[in-house]
Amino acid sequence: MKIFAHISWFFSTIIIFASLTLSILLYPILPRPYPRKISAWIIRLLTFFTTEVKGKEDPAAQMYLINHQSDLDIGVMETVSKKDLSWVAKKELFDVPFFGLAMSLPEDIPIERQSKTSLLRLLKNAKNRLNKGRVIAMFPEGTRSKTGKMLPFKNGAKVVADKYRLKVQPIVLMQTAKYYDIKKLYYKPGCIKVIFMDTFIADKNDENWLRDLREKMQKVYDDELANDSSHR
Repeated sequence: MKIFAHISWFFSTIIIFASLTLSILLYPILPRPYPRKISAWIIRLLTFFTTEVKGKEDPAAQMYLINHQSDLDIGVMETVSKKDLSWVAKKELFDVPFFGLAMSLPEDIPIERQSKTSLLRLLKNAKNRLNKGRVIAMFPEGTRSKTGKMLPFKNGAKVVADKYRLKVQPIVLMQTAKYYDIKKLYYKPGCIKVIFMDTFIADKNDENWLRDLREKMQKVYDDELANDSSHR
């Protein structure tokens, strides 16, 4: 069984890299967001993962806050969302050959965690993308969690949302690490559940809304896990 999972991982990883290459080649030809959407759909179809959506994507949402478990997460969101997403990611990823190009061409937003001026650049870049009608997509945990327990949310998401009074939609992805784990060289096809929660307007006067949101998203995750045996 493990050997099959390793073979599936190798096959899936080749497809992911080939699809990213295709997206890079398509950017001079097709307008955004089609290159990334096409790439994500190729990955989804050829690796045989499916999605189940609960709730509805808010057409007026300006920021998505999503829990993060796997390298599949961006691909999952790009296939279920109709929006032109601008992903916020650590700057180191933009410096990685090939992969960085796949992020810079669609104008994703780099953030330097140790830089004092990083938040100012984040605000400027976020405003630029919002003016283009794009949705800011962030993993507020800042890194992947494999335990099923969401890590503390970084404050960058709150700073951006508060500054521009954004309409925020939280999204819970169920157990994506169960299907693709790059460190364990593991992949198995499956159905990934995407839960769109209710939107809200960020209120800078509420100092705790980001912390409270993490608790709400964790409860949605835990309730779904408890009530649907397919996740276990």
